[in-house]
Amino acid sequence: MAIAETVDDAEQSAGSDLFRQRIRSAWLFLTPMLVVLAIVAGWPLLRSIYFSFTNASLTNINAAQWIGFENYLSITTLKSGRVIYDGLLVDPLWWKSVWNTVRFSVVSVISETIIGMMVALVLNAEFRGRGIVRAAILVPWAIPTIVSAKMWAWMLNDQFGIINDILLNLGLISQKIAWTANPDTAMLAVLMVDIWKTTPFMALLILAGLQMIPGDIYEAAKIDGVHPVKVFFRVTLPLVRPALMVAIIFRMLDALRIFDLIYVLTANNAQTKTMSVFARENLFDFDKFAYGSAASTMLFLILTVITVVYIIVGKVNFEGGR
Repeated sequence: MAIAETVDDAEQSAGSDLFRQRIRSAWLFLTPMLVVLAIVAGWPLLRSIYFSFTNASLTNINAAQWIGFENYLSITTLKSGRVIYDGLLVDPLWWKSVWNTVRFSVVSVISETIIGMMVALVLNAEFRGRGIVRAAILVPWAIPTIVSAKMWAWMLNDQFGIINDILLNLGLISQKIAWTANPDTAMLAVLMVDIWKTTPFMALLILAGLQMIPGDIYEAAKIDGVHPVKVFFRVTLPLVRPALMVAIIFRMLDALRIFDLIYVLTANNAQTKTMSVFARENLFDFDKFAYGSAASTMLFLILTVITVVYIIVGKVNFEGGR
């Protein structure tokens, strides 16, 4: 008994030493990346937060003075007794940008998830030429966003765009539409381009989750005569849920900070202006650097809150387990 206990203690000690060695090795490899990340991301973020509490101007940033929360909310009482509220938290343009961003994100992510799931199910099936189809599906995602935006801007042009020409020939519209300039269609145009470009990303992540499902489960369901629709909702969807939840949060974060697509397609349209576009305009175009920094800080806080709430409520597992 004493010898057995000694052997067990020695094995546990060796295992603990190996575990600690692996932890040290992991930190050794991660440290350079964390240092670089702190320099290129952490420091600019802290500077932006700091500038949001100052009166910094783009022309003279070094002369910025601390003014507290005035960029977020300032209350001024006039001699007449009238109270004037000013700042980002009472700015209707800012809240319009927040609404535009949330609406864009929700619609685009839901649409891309549904279409991406359908595409992933097709790509997961066995058929001739599947590799070619998978490569072709990824082409829209592989094209840089700026290139995609300019390409679609030409296609959606109201004078010589191919979209209007096709719809006119099919009899679906009676006159040419200025898709990106018309307030009624600008958001629809942006959503259409974003869904076309980013659906392959969702399909790729969902496909990775589908390929982790054992084929024996489907064979058993087929033998039992279970309807394919029931198999999808009772088997496929629950098993692919971890990958699906991670894909949704990644895509949601990307959609909430959308800038380049909006800025190229509809730069000056109030119906599509997002939080990122609002922040950029105040930072550089309007020379309201401190106000733009406050908008950037609010964007960061909104992203953080949404991410934390989603992870907690959705019980997202980033470790790959069930």
